[in-house]
Amino acid sequence: MADASGRGFRGRTHAGGLANRIESKMDARSRCNGFILTDAPGGRGNCWRALVLESVESPVNQGRLGILLSRQRHPNGRIPMQKLIDVSVLTDFYNQALAWLMTDVLVFSTLVQAIVLAIALVVALLCARPVRAWLDTALERHAARTYGTKALRAVRLVSVPLLWLGWVWVGVFIARGAEWPLQLLKSAGSLLTAWVLIRFTSQLVRDRAWGKAVAVTLWTVAALNILGLLDPTLDLMDSLAITIGQLRLSLLTVVEGVLSLLVLVWAASAISGVLERRFQQSPNLTPSVQVLLGKLTRATLLIMAVLVAVKTVGIDLTAFTVFSGALGVGIGFGLQRIIANLVSGVILLLEKSIKPGDVIAVNGTYGWIESFGARYASVVTRDGTEYLIPNEDLITQRVENWSHRDDLVRLKIPVGVSYRTDVRLAIQQCLDAASEVARVLAEPQSVCLLKGFGDSSVDLELRFWIRDPQNGVSNVKSQILLLIWEKFHQHGIEIPFPQRDLHVRSVFGHQDDAGIDLVDKHLMSKAAGRPG
Repeated sequence: MADASGRGFRGRTHAGGLANRIESKMDARSRCNGFILTDAPGGRGNCWRALVLESVESPVNQGRLGILLSRQRHPNGRIPMQKLIDVSVLTDFYNQALAWLMTDVLVFSTLVQAIVLAIALVVALLCARPVRAWLDTALERHAARTYGTKALRAVRLVSVPLLWLGWVWVGVFIARGAEWPLQLLKSAGSLLTAWVLIRFTSQLVRDRAWGKAVAVTLWTVAALNILGLLDPTLDLMDSLAITIGQLRLSLLTVVEGVLSLLVLVWAASAISGVLERRFQQSPNLTPSVQVLLGKLTRATLLIMAVLVAVKTVGIDLTAFTVFSGALGVGIGFGLQRIIANLVSGVILLLEKSIKPGDVIAVNGTYGWIESFGARYASVVTRDGTEYLIPNEDLITQRVENWSHRDDLVRLKIPVGVSYRTDVRLAIQQCLDAASEVARVLAEPQSVCLLKGFGDSSVDLELRFWIRDPQNGVSNVKSQILLLIWEKFHQHGIEIPFPQRDLHVRSVFGHQDDAGIDLVDKHLMSKAAGRPG
C-alpha cells in the first residue's frame, strides 16, 4: 500500500498505532491505488484489528475486495492464530459480484451489443456462400500446390469467422464514433481475431510445434487485451531492460525483434518461392538463368528481412562495423566449405557448363541433374537413386557432360565373330539390328567397323547415335545385342570364345618302340633303382 504521495509504509506496529498512522497519512475516504480505506470492526482483544478495503471505480482495479490485517506480536513472542475464512468478506465479494452483474452485464447496452453480434453473424453466413464460390473458382484455375493456393484454401476455411470479424469491427468503429458502450464488442473482436489468425496460420505452418506456439501466443494476447492487462504487461516487459552504450535493450524489444524476424523471414521465403516458380515457367529463360535468378532473389529477400528486423528492434546498423571484420574472418574459416559450394554453384550457373536437365557422369555416378541447390546438385540415376553432389566437386573433379552442347550421344558396342565367318555379312547384320531399335537415330547413320584381329575372333565395333541419354544407355545396348544374337544364329554366324591348343613335345624328340620319350624312360628307371 502507498500513501497519497506515492510513498509506501509498513504496519509492524500495534493495531491502534497502525490505524492512527494510516489516518495521519491520508483521509479515511481517500483513494489509494483504486481502493477506499475505512475502519471496520473485526479484531479480538487488544492485539487484533482488521481494516477492510472497499472497492471504488478505478481504471485498473474494478470490483476488487481486499483485507489489510495489522499483525502484532504477543508479549510472549508468539503470533496469534488468524481466522481462515471471514464470512463477511465472502458476503461482500458476493454482493459486489452481483452488483457488477446487474450494473454492467444485465443492462440494455449489453443486450444491444449482443444483438449486434448476432446480426453480424447472420450477415457473415449470408456473405460466406458467394465468397466460397469465388474462392473455389480461383482454386480450380490454380491447381498447383503453391503458397497462393495454400493461402486461398486457408481463407476459404476461415471465411465465416473472417467475415464475422469484419462486421464486428465495423460495429466497434460505429459505436466508438457515437460514444456508445462497446466492451462486449471489443471482447468478441479480440477473440475472433485470435481465432482467425490461429486457423489461418495453422494451414500455412507445417510444423505442429510452431502452430501450437502461435496459438498459445495469440490466445494469451487476446486474454490480456480483454482483461485490460495488455498495456500494463507491455510496460512491465519494457521496464526489464539493460543499456549497452547508447543501446537500450528491453525484454519487449527482444520479443518484438524475434517476432519480426520470424514473420519477415517466412514472408521472404514465401515470396521467393513464388518468384522462383515464375522464373521456371518462363520460356524465355534458360534453366541456368532460372536457377540463378531464383537463388539471387531468395538471398536478397532474406538479407533484407534480417536487416529490417534488426532495424525494427532499434539497433543502429553502424554498430556492426566494429566487429564486422572479425565476423567475416570467422565466417571465412568456419564456413569456408559452405561458401565454396555456394560460389561454385553460382559459377556453374553463370558459365552454363552444367545446368538442370544435363546428363552427367562423375565419380562413377551416371544420371541427370534434377535440380541445383545452394550447396549441392541433385543427380538422379536410372534406378531412382538421388545423389547430392557438392557444387565444389563439379568444378574441381572431372565431369562427363553427355548433353552439354546438344542431346546427341554416340554409343559403341564391341562384337566378335569367328575367323570362319563372312565379315561383310556380320557387319550388315549388326547394322540391321541397330536400325530396328526405335531409339537409334537414322541420322547420323550407324556404322560398324573392323577394329582388328584378336586371338580368338575378328573384332568388330558397332557405333550408333541416340538423343535421349536420360532414358538410359544400358537398356538400348541390351536391345541391340539381343537382335545381333538372333540374326547371327539365323545366318549361321559363330560368336567365338577364347580357345588354347596345348602341344606336349619331348626335349630331344626321340622315342622308343612303345612311344615313350627316352628321357622320360631314363628318369623312370632311375626312380625305380634300375640302371637306365
